[in-house]
Amino acid sequence: MLDDATTNTARRAPDEGLKTLAKVVRVLETFSTVDRSLSHGDICERTGFPKSTTHRLLASMREVGLLDQDRERDRYRLGLKLFELGNTVLANMELHREARPYVENLTRLSGQAVHLAVFDGRAAVVIHRADPHPEGTPVAFVERASAHCTSVGKAVLAFQPAEVLDRLAAAGLHRYTEHTITNPQALRADLELTRTRGYAVDEGEHQPGLRCVGAPIRDASGRVFAAVSVSGPAWKLPSNEIGAMAKLVMHTAQGISLALGHRPAEFPNIGNKDRKMA
Repeated sequence: MLDDATTNTARRAPDEGLKTLAKVVRVLETFSTVDRSLSHGDICERTGFPKSTTHRLLASMREVGLLDQDRERDRYRLGLKLFELGNTVLANMELHREARPYVENLTRLSGQAVHLAVFDGRAAVVIHRADPHPEGTPVAFVERASAHCTSVGKAVLAFQPAEVLDRLAAAGLHRYTEHTITNPQALRADLELTRTRGYAVDEGEHQPGLRCVGAPIRDASGRVFAAVSVSGPAWKLPSNEIGAMAKLVMHTAQGISLALGHRPAEFPNIGNKDRKMA
């Protein structure tokens, strides 16, 4: 029969493993497309972890390929193992497979950059980007975008339960530009407008001078879990063209939703052949 000490140790083991995993994720989240390499001190400051704990985590993560280290400058960056795993995720993601032709078609029709994103509960994760004028060799594209100030984020956020917005507001609505909505009440009003008209607009809220129009994507159950958007400089996408562009984006979002098995009430018996793009 196990004694109390042995039982308590066995109970603590899974908890300690979860805590360590959470710390690993926290370290990974300190990196971004802006902060591509960080020093040991940077990571300590951003995570709040002690130096010794951070050192052990970084060493272990480097060992398994989650991080790469520039030993000369003592800086770290995300490792290629994450790129490998990310490509596997994208290859197995139904949304990525089904939406790709719709995204490419929208790029041709709009002449603007198109983004496809999924909502992870806190941010919009861009999983595909199509550019009408690509430069260089295409690469896998995965990037987190704030939900409260991007059109893909707001297009999804508008259809989430109230507690989701409450949680984001409690964590703080970060200001990126002078146009970023940081007041929870103002954001709720903006999301209500998004629900009413069926699309979201980002008026330079995440990047100065960039205008974006996004629409929600539904899965087979009707749940809004992703969005697609068109983005361009405000001078190339003037305000008087938002309505016409929104129709294109919403049509694309509906096509992707149908391809994923969504059946809106007005088209309950739509067949596969009717879902194909023209």
